[in-house]
Amino acid sequence: MTKSNMNPKVNFYFNKSKKWQEEIEQLRTIVLNCGLTEELKWGCPCYTLDGSNILLIHVFKEYCAMLFFKGVLLKDPKGILIQQTKNVQVARQIRFTDVPEIVKLKATLKSYIKEAIEVEKSGVQAELKKTTEFTMPDEFKIQLDKKPALKKAFYALTPGRQRAYLLFFSSAKQSQTREARVEKSIPNILKGIGLND
Repeated sequence: MTKSNMNPKVNFYFNKSKKWQEEIEQLRTIVLNCGLTEELKWGCPCYTLDGSNILLIHVFKEYCAMLFFKGVLLKDPKGILIQQTKNVQVARQIRFTDVPEIVKLKATLKSYIKEAIEVEKSGVQAELKKTTEFTMPDEFKIQLDKKPALKKAFYALTPGRQRAYLLFFSSAKQSQTREARVEKSIPNILKGIGLND
């Protein structure tokens, strides 16, 4: 890796992470040797090909990770790709807890990166679950049935915004919490605003 491959805007990320600094520096070197462009997106180092996101490096309390945006489409012969949560449909992570682990997997990581680049170049897309396949909490269904304007506004939202609301509502364990989340969200839904807008 040459210094010219590094994006100075991203350097802060590698300098701020005390716990995983060596590990993510090692990952950065591997990724930049695969010909991707280093950018800063969502506050993380993101690696792109002709403007399309291929992967990012990020840190967590228990591990650091390389996340492939279209990881579900990779073959994963080593069985190392992890689905972060049950609601993540396409992205997949490879998690690390020490430098020797990364060094040992260097050739494998390069092959996964090359495959991810080929997947992107091919234009293939992952099949996403339809919004209708997500759980509609009763507390929200009741409000949609009572308020035609709310129902119309909700179904006018993009599928991604609809899913975000459904996941937000149904992630609450208690009915009272689900009701409170629905009530609080109604004004934004009526305005056509997504949960994370």
